[in-house]
Amino acid sequence: MTSRDTQSAALAPDGKLVGTANTISHRHPVAAIVARGKSFVASVASGTDERARSQRNAVTAFAIRVISAGLLYITQILLARWMGGYEYGIYVFVWTWVLVLGGLSPLGLNMVVIRMVPEYRETGDLARLRGLTHGCSLFVLTVGSTVALVGIAGLWLLQDFVASYYLLPGYLALICVPLYALGDLQDGLGRGRGWMSSALVPPYIIRPLMLLIAMVVAHDIGLEMSAATAAGAAILATWFSAILQTVLIGRRVAAEIPADHSPPRAYDFRRWLKTSAPLFVIAACELMLQNADVLIVSTYLSPTEVGIYFAAAKTMSLIMFVHYAVGSAVANQFSALNARGDRSALVACARDAVHWTFWPSLAAAGVILALGHPLLWLFGPQFTSGFPVMLILVVGFLFRSALGPAEFLLNMLGEQTRCAAAMVVTAAFSVGLNLILVPRYGLIGAAIGTSTSLVLLSVLQYMIVRKRLGLDIAIWRLGTR
Repeated sequence: MTSRDTQSAALAPDGKLVGTANTISHRHPVAAIVARGKSFVASVASGTDERARSQRNAVTAFAIRVISAGLLYITQILLARWMGGYEYGIYVFVWTWVLVLGGLSPLGLNMVVIRMVPEYRETGDLARLRGLTHGCSLFVLTVGSTVALVGIAGLWLLQDFVASYYLLPGYLALICVPLYALGDLQDGLGRGRGWMSSALVPPYIIRPLMLLIAMVVAHDIGLEMSAATAAGAAILATWFSAILQTVLIGRRVAAEIPADHSPPRAYDFRRWLKTSAPLFVIAACELMLQNADVLIVSTYLSPTEVGIYFAAAKTMSLIMFVHYAVGSAVANQFSALNARGDRSALVACARDAVHWTFWPSLAAAGVILALGHPLLWLFGPQFTSGFPVMLILVVGFLFRSALGPAEFLLNMLGEQTRCAAAMVVTAAFSVGLNLILVPRYGLIGAAIGTSTSLVLLSVLQYMIVRKRLGLDIAIWRLGTR
C-alpha cells in the first residue's frame, strides 16, 4: 500500500482496514461521484465562506434560469401555435427591438453597479453606495422613457417606409422600453449585493409567467391572437415585473442601509458614466451579436422565416443560460476579491467559474440536440426546418462556454475598455458577415455568421484575459478536476 493509500484509509473498530472516498473512487467510481455530489451540496448549504456563497449564488441563478427557460419556451410555443408563423414572426421582430433599445437604455450602468456596489461596501463608502442605488435608478428610467418617446415619434414619422403590419405592434412594444431598462438596472443592483432571488426572479420568472397568463386570458376571452395582442401582454408583464423588482430591491437596500443612520447620498456620476462608457459599448455589441441575425433575417426574409429562425436559435441558445447564471453569481466576487487584493482566491474563483460554465453547457447541448426535432415541432410542423440552424449555432455557443465568463472577469477587473474593443470588432464582423450570407443562404447563412462571430469573440476575450490578467481560463488548460 502506498503512502497515499495509507492516508486515505482508517482502522475500523474491529481492526480491519477500511477506505475513504479516495480509495472507494478506484473501486466504485459511481459511489465516489455520488459521495462527491453529496459533499458538494453539503458544503454549499452549510459553508459560510465566500466560495460557498458564490456556489450558492451560482446554484440559485442556475435554478432561476432553468425555470425561466422553461417558462419562456412554453410561452413561445403557445404564441407560435396560437398566432401562426406569420404573426409570431412579427412579434419576434418588434420584441427584438425592445431587447435592443431596453438593453441600451441603462448606458452600461447596469454593469457599473455590479462593480461599484461591492467596492463601496468593502470600503464602507455608504454615501456613494446610497447615491449609486438611488441616482442610477432615476437616471436609467429617464433615459428609457426618452428612448421610447423618440422611438414612437420616429416610427410615426417613418410609417410610410415601414411595413404596415409592424406599426401597431411596434408602438405597443416601445411602451415596454422604460421599465425593461429599469429592470436591467435593478438586476445589477441586486447581483452586486449577491441578492440573486430579488434580482433575477422578477425578470426571469415573473415576467414570462405574466406574459403567459395574459395570453391565456386573451385567448380564452376570444381576442385575436395577433402580434399586437402579444405586444399588449408584454406591456403588462414588463411593467409589473419591473415595479415588483424595484420594490423588492428597495426594501432590502433600506434594511441594509437605514436612511436615518446613514450619511446623505453622494453622487459620483462623472466616475460612473466614465466607467460605464466602455461597458455601454460592450452591451451594445453584445446585443448586436445576440440580435443582428434576427434583424437582418427580418430585412431579407418573410415573417414566417423570421419565426422559424428565432425558434431554432432560441432553442439552441438555452445552453447559454448556464454561462449567464455563473457569470451573474461570480461577477461581484471578482470585483470584491480584486478590491481586496486576494489573487489566489481570485484565480480559484475564475477556474471554478470555467468548470461550472462548460460542463453543464456541454451536457445541455447534447440533450437539446437529441430532442431538436421534437422541440421545434412543438412550435408547429414547419418549424422543424430550422434544425440545421441549431447544429451550426451549437459550435459557437460551446466554444464560448469553454472559456467561461471571460467578459465578466474583464469588466470587473478594470479591463472593460479592451473587452469593449473586442466586442466592437466582433459585432462589426457579425453584421458584415450576416449581410453577406443571409441574402445568399438564408437561415443557414445567418447561423454561420452568428456562430463564427461567437468563436471570434471567445478567442479575442481569451487572449486579453491571458495577456492582461495573467489567467489561462480555457477549459482544455484546466483539466477536468
